[in-house]
Amino acid sequence: IGDGNNVAHSWMEAAVRFPFFLSLACPQGFEPRDEVWKAIRKEGKARISLTDDPREAIRGAQVVNTDVWASMGQEDQAAERIKFFKAYQVNQELLAAAQAEALFLHCLPAHRGEEVTEEVLEGPQSVVFDQAENKLYVHQALLEFILKGSMA
Repeated sequence: IGDGNNVAHSWMEAAVRFPFFLSLACPQGFEPRDEVWKAIRKEGKARISLTDDPREAIRGAQVVNTDVWASMGQEDQAAERIKFFKAYQVNQELLAAAQAEALFLHCLPAHRGEEVTEEVLEGPQSVVFDQAENKLYVHQALLEFILKGSMA
């Protein structure tokens, strides 16, 4: 839910490799890049839908993911982007359209009160801190792999 940026692109690439349906909701003008769509289509049978309606995208979802509205390097656009993304805030009302046991993800750091409410971020469906911990272990393993490879 939100910007069709690098996080959305990664989910799209995962949807090619793993058997899940991905539903993206992005404001018009903030959709995933065309070259990513082309690569996805060329690569395989990803089941991906794109809408500008967050309620449509989240309906029945098992996992809900969002990201900041202004990524690193876009901080100067933050105030302007809020106008486009306000309706894409993951709040309790929007999350209620997902499955009752749906998990909430965010790659952190989150801007509480912008792309996600405090209630959702700290709520029982949020697994963002487990997600961050898992990323730490992946990064440690990659660093070890790279360092061992460069010393060989």
